[in-house]
Amino acid sequence: MNIDQANAWKAAMAAEEKQRAERVAAFQEEEQRQREQACKIVNHHFHHPDIAYSFRPLSYWEIPVSPLELALRNVKGTRRREMIRDFYEQGRLDQLVPVLAADELSDEDREGLGAIHPSFMGGEYLPGYRRNEVEIVRIELDSTTSDVISLRARPIGRKRPRIAYALVDEYETEYGIRPARTARPLTLGQVITLLDNVDTDVSEREWLRHGWVLSLAESNRTLDNGDPAPYRDFTRVSSEFYPELSKHYERLFDRWTQAYRRTDEESDL
Repeated sequence: MNIDQANAWKAAMAAEEKQRAERVAAFQEEEQRQREQACKIVNHHFHHPDIAYSFRPLSYWEIPVSPLELALRNVKGTRRREMIRDFYEQGRLDQLVPVLAADELSDEDREGLGAIHPSFMGGEYLPGYRRNEVEIVRIELDSTTSDVISLRARPIGRKRPRIAYALVDEYETEYGIRPARTARPLTLGQVITLLDNVDTDVSEREWLRHGWVLSLAESNRTLDNGDPAPYRDFTRVSSEFYPELSKHYERLFDRWTQAYRRTDEESDL
């Protein structure tokens, strides 16, 4: 190869590298545009006018009026909770085997249920409840083992009574929540703010762009092919104390699904 040929080859390689860099830059710019557009559509800070975000339960320790709520309170296992609901709806709650209605199972009973199917383990490995502690929010994931995350409240202090909160899962994950203590029960809006701002280690901080609750599905979407549809129902949020909490998050999940479908469609035009 003579000098002219070598120079031509170098120039061609430089031009090719420049084009590659431009394509990468254009892709990153489009990806950023889509993220910003999706964030505007999802807007996890949005409050719906027909939801009472100022609602505050009088207490977390009142005895439930409904026999079903009384039976479900603090039962850790997701599948056992479903059984309790089924038996109640059939008017056969008194026929349910006592061990299945217990707050938590022995190691032997827990392993027996897990042997039937991994999904029967969901919630069963949550930490035991502390004295007078109750679950105020339950987050169930559509994972292989039906993992559960539980927001709990317990009374503390005698001279200055307070309520202490803890967010726990089945893997001893450390979660930072604010507020950690209050003088009275949280409002619905405060619960949502607490959940959306949970502080925990994640592989990618961008998964938290729509709040912590949505990050559980957002991480799956980004690690997969970017399509939100398979993960629309991955996360289910419920509460016996905040009836409208699930409505708020169901609408948020809908906006999230629509947002990424829309940005994908726009990028195809």
